[in-house]
Amino acid sequence: MTRKSNAAPQATEAARGAGKAGVARERVIKKYPNRRLYDTQSSAYITLAEVRQLVMNREHFVVRDAKSGEDLTRSILLQIILEEEAGGAPMFTEAMLANIIRFYGHAMQGFMGTYLEKNIQAFMDIQAKLAEQSSSVSPEMWTQFMRMQSPLMQGMMGAYLEQSKTMFLQMQEQMTRQTEQMLGAFGIKR
Repeated sequence: MTRKSNAAPQATEAARGAGKAGVARERVIKKYPNRRLYDTQSSAYITLAEVRQLVMNREHFVVRDAKSGEDLTRSILLQIILEEEAGGAPMFTEAMLANIIRFYGHAMQGFMGTYLEKNIQAFMDIQAKLAEQSSSVSPEMWTQFMRMQSPLMQGMMGAYLEQSKTMFLQMQEQMTRQTEQMLGAFGIKR
């Protein structure tokens, strides 16, 4: 059995990218059976911490199995979350993780993923607005702002809660429609 050199991944990726002149290539990271990650853009092996940094830098990438080409991006992202959770100040409580697990295989599984994703995006939008507005604020002004619980903060949190409520109600309505359609297919009318 011969061992592959580092040149093999480079040559393959270069050949694929050559036909796409002018088109931004997707950053591909290959995962080898020895659990090593190879960044085809930098032509070097990278660590999970470096993949985390790509996420933090908002760089788009995909992780593929080097042999089969299977997309492993989600499993690598979950691995990063696991390391972050084990590394000190976890974001998720045991109760929250147990509740998430309970949604797998449940009729609400698809809705819950969308609901969480939209809520996190709404929260990030609020965070970005706050950061933009507070870039010129001194620490003293920030302290005073927090003490007053400004109407701006209350308004943004109110909008976030209202958006969350609206998404939940839409999810509920969609489930009701799907249930009625399913029961109608069986000849059961509500």
